[in-house]
Amino acid sequence: MRIMIVTDAWKPQVNGVVRSLTETVRELDGFGHQVNMITPLEFHTLPCPTYPDIRLSLLPYRQVAQRLAGFAPDAVHIATEGPLGLAARRYCLRHGLAFTTAYHTRFPEYIAARCRLPLSISYAWMRRFHNASQAVMVPTRSIADDLEKRGFRNVRLWSRGVDTALFTPGERHRLDDTQPPRFVYIGRVAVEKNIEAFLKLELPGCKWVVGDGPLLPRLKQQYPDVHFAGVFPQNELARFYRAADVFVFPSLTDTFGLVLLEAMACGTPVAAFPVAGPLDVVGESGAGALDWDLRAACLKALDIDRQHVRKVAERYSWQAASRQFESHLKPNAPEAAPAPQGALD
Repeated sequence: MRIMIVTDAWKPQVNGVVRSLTETVRELDGFGHQVNMITPLEFHTLPCPTYPDIRLSLLPYRQVAQRLAGFAPDAVHIATEGPLGLAARRYCLRHGLAFTTAYHTRFPEYIAARCRLPLSISYAWMRRFHNASQAVMVPTRSIADDLEKRGFRNVRLWSRGVDTALFTPGERHRLDDTQPPRFVYIGRVAVEKNIEAFLKLELPGCKWVVGDGPLLPRLKQQYPDVHFAGVFPQNELARFYRAADVFVFPSLTDTFGLVLLEAMACGTPVAAFPVAGPLDVVGESGAGALDWDLRAACLKALDIDRQHVRKVAERYSWQAASRQFESHLKPNAPEAAPAPQGALD
């Protein structure tokens, strides 16, 4: 099958969306599919307001239309709700092509955290975007239930996986001369990640933050006792996960949290709030401690057996997740439509 995936989130961004798509494309190739992608790397872009690491493509419709028409995909998947996703959605609707979408990120909550736009407005826009698709793929049952209550249709589960060969227990090197226990956060340093709920805690040992984002300069100044390691490529993150005694995940708005699985695959127990994402990934598995008192969760997690944590992570594979993705695709069999002419942007 010829599959076109359209995404506004792509390398060099380092986040769960990019990681999920990278692994899924690799698995789909292995299944024998021909996968093509439309990403911001092909377009003139501008930095996203309040989040310059995210690049927004400028006037992409004509080029997106040409790419779709030229590739003539059997299935179209629109991964994000940005300019490229909107352009692909417009093309598919105009030419009667079935397509699927994915709900990776709680954008309404993220927008509300930045500019206080009422959730009702942003969810209405998101609902309109996704309800035109034949399936909207979500990572967990909790997110599916929430979206269905908000009027989203055709919601389907598409789980996630972890590379258990890259993220593996191995030797636990010390990060520096600080005394354990070491509580580590890995991910974007942005307001929606609720990182300060972790940094404010009174905990034994030391705290580490690995990642980059808009909040980093302020947090470094405000929390001088915290170790800010900066950003690292994926293949170097395992040593931070292994060195951690507890992986702290303070987010209240993530849809899944791939970093949870990566930490668990390294044998590191998780401390988090009992919200969607941690509830679905960790739940009552014994691989972490979930508590509305995050400090209590951090301290409880210190006593969790690391071998058990690893065994829980081994239940997840990218191959199984990609088979789910494959099963939700909606094949088309039209002749390739010519790219529209004129000023369509």
